[in-house]
Amino acid sequence: MTDTPQRTRPLRVLAAMSGGVDSAVAAARAAEAGHDVTGVHLALSANPQSFRTGARGCCTIEDSRDARRAADVIGIPFYVWDLADRFREDVVEDFVAEYEAGRTPNPCLRCNEKIKFAALLDKALALGFDAVCTGHYAKVILREDGVRELHRASDMAKDQSYVLGVLDDRQLAHAMFPLGDTLTTKDEIRAEAERRGLAVAKKPDSHDICFIADGDTQGFLADRLGKAEGDIVDEAGNRLGTHEGAYGYTIGQRKGLRIGTPAPDGKPRYVLDISPVDNTVTVGPADALDVDALRAIKPRWCGAAPAGPGTYTAQLRAHGGETEVRAQLVDGTLEVSFTEPVRGVAPGQAIVLYDGTRVVGSATIASTTRATADAA
Repeated sequence: MTDTPQRTRPLRVLAAMSGGVDSAVAAARAAEAGHDVTGVHLALSANPQSFRTGARGCCTIEDSRDARRAADVIGIPFYVWDLADRFREDVVEDFVAEYEAGRTPNPCLRCNEKIKFAALLDKALALGFDAVCTGHYAKVILREDGVRELHRASDMAKDQSYVLGVLDDRQLAHAMFPLGDTLTTKDEIRAEAERRGLAVAKKPDSHDICFIADGDTQGFLADRLGKAEGDIVDEAGNRLGTHEGAYGYTIGQRKGLRIGTPAPDGKPRYVLDISPVDNTVTVGPADALDVDALRAIKPRWCGAAPAGPGTYTAQLRAHGGETEVRAQLVDGTLEVSFTEPVRGVAPGQAIVLYDGTRVVGSATIASTTRATADAA
């Protein structure tokens, strides 16, 4: 395999600059490599706060100013593009609707799919740019036959290929990830930023859900969906307590269940199921969380779709490990079986398949089959 196509000739590059250290260093590396780089900050909040709350968020006025200062130091043009309406519709409203339906979404995947490598990329190409550069830790490799592949970052501790598993061939052809192909830790990235004179060198990392600045997901959802009291029940349907909104719970959750009666075996109970139809949350023992198969819909492939069944490794959450699976497409649905049972798998999550370090593709989990019961 050869290196990424971006390095074969100078390109017109649009660098998405969040105001954080990763995107600033990525833009600086792209410019240093000889590309014609323009920085752009995406205004994704209709009412940005003047200052962040702690280390959370990446959509504030302060973040925009940090991005502009970094662009000035790098010596590249800089613009702010307002994509707040598109972000609200495609990411925030989708996030709320998924929780309301009893599913657990990942807004970072949706943002990469709909905003950074759809709305932003389309606008960049229309303006004559060749590629969009971001600070993600992943890499695009160009094979000798001209096929582009998405791979894990060299530094597995910072790998972000999971949230990029929604990218297709066309998007990969215009994606640039300058941080992905070097063995650099986050401390080394910060040290590099400091050497480059970038003031964001010591800026804290942003929160995973950038539009929930204070990190209170349940409060965010309650403001939009309102309180809806319902029952917390065991697997037999016995009422154990109440909740103020089933949307405030996730599969595998242990804390905050508000159950006064201890389990007969004295062991902790976990959320097993969330039913928005009757507004109930079902809890049970840890072993009832074991899942040995799942169905996933809306597959997106980072290349050609797999032909026939195959053995892969799968990642089920952004910061999770890998597990071996058998997977195949059946009438457009991805059917997956696990070599060993896994826990904490919820509808709405993404499953990303890997062949070694190569990202094969992703799909949205629609249903699971528990090792000790029928489909969840």
